[in-house]
Amino acid sequence: MNATPAVELRGVERSFEEGGVRRQVLAGANLTVAVGRAVALLGRSGSGKSTLLHLVGGLDRPDAGAVLLEGVRVDRLSERDRTLLRRRRIGFVFQSFDLLPTLTVLENLLLPLELERRARPADRERARGLLAEVGLLERADTFPDRLSGGEQQRVALARALVHEPAVILADEPTGNLDRDNADTVLRLLAKLVKERGATLLVATHSREAAAAQDCAYELVGGLLQPLDRAPSAASGAAVNVS
Repeated sequence: MNATPAVELRGVERSFEEGGVRRQVLAGANLTVAVGRAVALLGRSGSGKSTLLHLVGGLDRPDAGAVLLEGVRVDRLSERDRTLLRRRRIGFVFQSFDLLPTLTVLENLLLPLELERRARPADRERARGLLAEVGLLERADTFPDRLSGGEQQRVALARALVHEPAVILADEPTGNLDRDNADTVLRLLAKLVKERGATLLVATHSREAAAAQDCAYELVGGLLQPLDRAPSAASGAAVNVS
């Protein structure tokens, strides 16, 4: 078993300026996630779920504390190195599907590989295999505007996995879907991630989505709390997911 955590937060703080007032979103958050685990992050709007994912993904930097991905201090990397890390080791799934409308479904999947100049025949076959796994191989040459919302999100799941990332960051991946499509996407997400031994962090408002993961934590007052535990003076202690 890999002893290096997939994701680690150490005393992470982040605040933002809003209307001349400084609002603290993360206030010393700690988290350790072992390789291959699926973790749900719950919290009300504005609680810091997306901020936390952006920090792990190198889209933002903390005001204080450390953010590590596979033992690498993401917060200390240059912008170029953070971009390369995202391309090679991280897959993103957002609430908005973010498919490029001028590209076909297959071309959308191949885009992360094209950015890495990796769209070799074997990579194309892997992309087609992922489309088959999400039930959309027959739509490979279709443009996104011809797909339903549920189908577009399934394409987004496949795109997030096509470059074989170590960590998947999913930010409200079912927020724009009805209940049936949301359930389908959640099952697919869990299946695809587990089969590949990847690590998953999913931010959600949904208790049902959280229940589908290995464990769930809630952001309360800028700190991570186990879902079944009330806030306490010890809430800044590290949360370990192993």
